[in-house]
Amino acid sequence: MTPEELAAARGRVVDDVAADGLAVLFCGINPGLMSAATGHHFARPGNRFWPVLHRSGFTPRRLLPAEERELLTYGLGITNVVARATARADELSAEELRTGGELLRARVGRLRPRWLAVVGITAYRTAFQEPRARMGRQERTIGETGIWVLPNPSGLNAHWTAESMAEEYGRLRTVALRPPGSP
Repeated sequence: MTPEELAAARGRVVDDVAADGLAVLFCGINPGLMSAATGHHFARPGNRFWPVLHRSGFTPRRLLPAEERELLTYGLGITNVVARATARADELSAEELRTGGELLRARVGRLRPRWLAVVGITAYRTAFQEPRARMGRQERTIGETGIWVLPNPSGLNAHWTAESMAEEYGRLRTVALRPPGSP
């Protein structure tokens, strides 16, 4: 991918991988330029989403970004808080994240996943106006959809290793992939 191709991807939108009634709808902050240029979520080579998803047990093998639609067969999907692509998430304004949060709540209300998994605590705090939110299961719900905040898998997030992220994602998996109505 050339620098020109990446620059041309700024502001593009990557289509959601979503369907009604998923077990988990993963929610990124916004697409990066590599994702926008390729049309696939979490496409930057240093992003740890796909390896962590596999290591945590959500998928039987490590998927490639181009195989993202296969997530639907596992009851999983992907969306974003903000649709437009940027080079870095810190290019988004707080207002843009809050507006994205409102749109996300409407999307979740329509799709009705069992869980919304927001990958990025800072974006969640801003988008949902929950400044004291912590990682993990949230008290807030969207209708019957539970919310879980997970670490951002970006390679820029040095606070979390792939192993520690997989443990955190695995906590959600043990709850989310139980049959409905089980304890």
